[in-house]
Amino acid sequence: MGGIAQRIPRSTLAAIVVSAAAALPRLAALAIEREDVLQEYVEKSDTFARTLVASGTFGFLPDVPSAYTQPLYAWFLAALYWPLDRSWVVVGLAQIAVAVASALLVLMIGRRLASLRTGVIAALVATLHPYLVWHDVHVNREILDGLLAAAIVLLALLVYERRSLLLALALGAVIGLAVLSNARLLLLPLVLAPYAAWRIRPGRRAIASALLVVVGAAAVTAPWVVRNDVVIGCATITTDTRALWKANNPATYDVLAGGGWIDDVPDLPGVPPWPEKAAGISVAAAKAVDECAQATFYRDEVIDFWRDEPGEKARLAVQAVGMLWSPFLTVSADDPAQQGLSDFLQRTVEPAFVMVLYAFALWGAFLAPRRFAALAGLLLGYNTLAAMVFAGTVRYRAPWDFVLALLAAFALERAWGLLRKRRAPAAASASR
Repeated sequence: MGGIAQRIPRSTLAAIVVSAAAALPRLAALAIEREDVLQEYVEKSDTFARTLVASGTFGFLPDVPSAYTQPLYAWFLAALYWPLDRSWVVVGLAQIAVAVASALLVLMIGRRLASLRTGVIAALVATLHPYLVWHDVHVNREILDGLLAAAIVLLALLVYERRSLLLALALGAVIGLAVLSNARLLLLPLVLAPYAAWRIRPGRRAIASALLVVVGAAAVTAPWVVRNDVVIGCATITTDTRALWKANNPATYDVLAGGGWIDDVPDLPGVPPWPEKAAGISVAAAKAVDECAQATFYRDEVIDFWRDEPGEKARLAVQAVGMLWSPFLTVSADDPAQQGLSDFLQRTVEPAFVMVLYAFALWGAFLAPRRFAALAGLLLGYNTLAAMVFAGTVRYRAPWDFVLALLAAFALERAWGLLRKRRAPAAASASR
């Protein structure tokens, strides 16, 4: 066995170790949760996927098209349900494969930044995140958010290093996919375009690189936006601006401060049923919904709230940042599967893991290459600003925690080196 291990290339062995670390704990979680994966904690993308497979309609009901969610995760599920049927085995194993792919991307990023060892450390820290081990096997779109985020980081670094216009276009395209998974990333192309152009000369080529990031994202999202304009009646990524309103109204702060979530915010009196509620009433009620009018109505409500109560909005923004970055659970009403651990582990292991991760990531920010530290600051800063506009919770942060793991890997390597230096004199003295 030792001879076989010696003949395996180190990079291959590293990939095997990282893949096993990603897959095995999640397989155990899937075995424990198998009865609940498709019964509890299922989001609306599952309904869209089933309707799409059964009728060819992207919506809650056949022949009632909708844009009431970001489409990518529903497409992912439909691609599983159509050839393989809907089962906990299919969904669980597919999402574990996505988690393995995410871990391998982190390995590649760490290796590119420093060394294979750095990549292994970062990938192990990222993939053994207690929250993600549990959350990844349940029906949740964040599984794709994490994969796409890692791909964005890798491509952004490649663009920065190689100054390639083609890679800038590819970066934009992947960001476009990420927007189709999570509409809160809509402005991310504008944030990363300057990073892609930073080292490129002459100036015209730098401008072209920045524009290609935006063009790539627009090209990927455009077909979906056009579909919504033609079929639904408005050019948009999603018509669910009601979610934005739930995070931005006078009742939100107290609901969140009490351990609730934005879904617990009371509805406005006298409003018509929104698409999801109408679909549960009848086909006629669902067909009567004007999604575009509702999207405009709730967006106007949010803008009015921001204009009329800026102090309350500021208070909500501060609360959102605290909820996003808190190592402790802030939403007591969340289901255990959405929190990622049993109650004991949620309250103990997860916070301890996150606090240690924060400490090493902060140290690592001073040790990591500046090009990555800058990129990490851009991405984590954007995610924080998005939370201030919308809302903050651990499941919105966790897909990006691999960035912290990459920073932490530099600190962990330095800590190990310092420990070895301290132990060396002691070992030498003992041998005399």
